[in-house]
Amino acid sequence: MISSKRQPLGRGLAALFGETEGRAPAGGGAVRDVAIELIRPGAFQPRRHFAEEELEALARSVREKGVLQPLLVRPVDEAGAAFELVAGERRWRAAQRAGLHQVPVLVRTLGDREALEIALIENLQREDLTALEEAEAYRRLAQDFGRSQTSIAEALGKSRSHVANTLRLLGLPEAVRRRLEEGALSPGHARALLAADNPAEMAAEIIRRGLNVRVTEQLVKRRTGSRRASQRQSRDADTLALEQEMAQALGLRVTIASKARGGALTLHYASLDQLDRLLALLRAG
Repeated sequence: MISSKRQPLGRGLAALFGETEGRAPAGGGAVRDVAIELIRPGAFQPRRHFAEEELEALARSVREKGVLQPLLVRPVDEAGAAFELVAGERRWRAAQRAGLHQVPVLVRTLGDREALEIALIENLQREDLTALEEAEAYRRLAQDFGRSQTSIAEALGKSRSHVANTLRLLGLPEAVRRRLEEGALSPGHARALLAADNPAEMAAEIIRRGLNVRVTEQLVKRRTGSRRASQRQSRDADTLALEQEMAQALGLRVTIASKARGGALTLHYASLDQLDRLLALLRAG
């Protein structure tokens, strides 16, 4: 079962590994050597890609110095004859390449939810995930474990805006996400495309023209700015008046985009405090 008392993400993981010098691993577990063939990959590993060059470099280090940090595993049967990786898959893969027959492990009895959270955090803290893998890890921490963006950011030493913008990458069209995963677009390109009217079309143009991130940002800003200016000119006085009236009532900047049927209402906020005030107003109503 998961403890009802939630630990900070980073400190909780450090405690599991017993990383403080001179201390035994937390939870009463002990590090022991296990035959490498008795360990299988983790079911909750968020990483889909392992860079060949990095694995080879780690394998060379393992051949020379061994596996310096134990893998975190959980038993897959009551007899404890086989284990599933929770954290440390790169070290496990490198040890296989290095020809090791045994590796040091810390065995812990963990439920699926605990194993998933630890696997996500371990990768976010220690590895260079792709932008989409990072975004997916944040999404799962938020949805499966109720972690707020602020909680994730503080625990991992990231800014809240970094977490928020990384999560937004999951909303890009499939074609754009595929090109990002392939490396044709950088994370900087993808973040710039979040503000584009047609991200897929602009992504194709960026790749075709070989534009860098700065030029991409300027291009998106220019085209988006022209569209917004055109929209402002086309809106009638009644719409503008309604925007102003709603802005005064809500304390937020309001944009109304009318269409043939219905339209879109956009509320712009500058801080989380403004969102809290809006929520209080909605609840009071």
